[in-house]
Amino acid sequence: MFLFAEGGEQTPLIVEFINHYLGEPVYRFEFAYTRPVWVKFFGYFNTSPEQVFGVEYSPQTAIPWYTIMFIIACILSVIVIKILKDKLSEGDPSNAQMTVEAGFLALKNLAVTVIGEHSFKYFPIVATFAVLILVSNLMGQIPIFMAPTASVNVTYALAITSFVYYNYVGISENGVLNHIKHFTGPKLPTYLIFITVLIFFVEIVSNMIRPFTLGVRLFANMFADEKIFGEITNLYPPVTQFLVPLLLTALGVFVAFVQTLVFTLLSMIYISEVTHAPNEHIHGGEHSPITGEAIMTAHV
Repeated sequence: MFLFAEGGEQTPLIVEFINHYLGEPVYRFEFAYTRPVWVKFFGYFNTSPEQVFGVEYSPQTAIPWYTIMFIIACILSVIVIKILKDKLSEGDPSNAQMTVEAGFLALKNLAVTVIGEHSFKYFPIVATFAVLILVSNLMGQIPIFMAPTASVNVTYALAITSFVYYNYVGISENGVLNHIKHFTGPKLPTYLIFITVLIFFVEIVSNMIRPFTLGVRLFANMFADEKIFGEITNLYPPVTQFLVPLLLTALGVFVAFVQTLVFTLLSMIYISEVTHAPNEHIHGGEHSPITGEAIMTAHV
């Protein structure tokens, strides 16, 4: 397992290899086009892109490690999904197929429990989130890779994708006005309009910070896992570099699965707040966003 390039520590050879061959043209493009934009933007805050990003522009760092790792994670996820699809379609059940089916059914049942029977239309997106995040998390346990989810840039991108998707679902199914109306909470008498307005602003703020909390939660846990592994294994070498890494790897795998579950479950809850079965008719705030957050708070 390798630690973070931002801290001046070792990076995987594949990152150095790709930057060796592709870093120079990317660096020239960035220096000519993207850096001037960042310089102008960060100039308003009396800082520079180098200070904000924590790295100097150079061919060796032109393509960030987390970008390379995330692309690899996407490729691996496609391969994993193809393998899972083939396993689920096999006629003669094997131990591997039954294991895959058990995982598939567990995720499907979770979606039905959280979202409802109509969750099957959203299941491909939810399952893709689960596979991609799990693969990204587990990459940190492989010595030649790093976990892309240990970078806040990747986790924010995933969180924003989840945020955009569930709002898209809410708008496409309920319309813009009804989607906004669900932020007002349950329908109250007219003389309590000030409470409705208060709930509306609270829920708007709560929803707007979801990408931040969702991204930080995943990043913080994966970053901590990487740092703990490095700190403990280097605590008293060579004693701490034999059996200790095996125990920490087992812990890392556990954390990878838990954080995948948390991110996927939260995304399901957000979808459940803005959608309903085709034969349901929601009025006012029966699908209040408070409900989903209360469920998550109680169980996680």
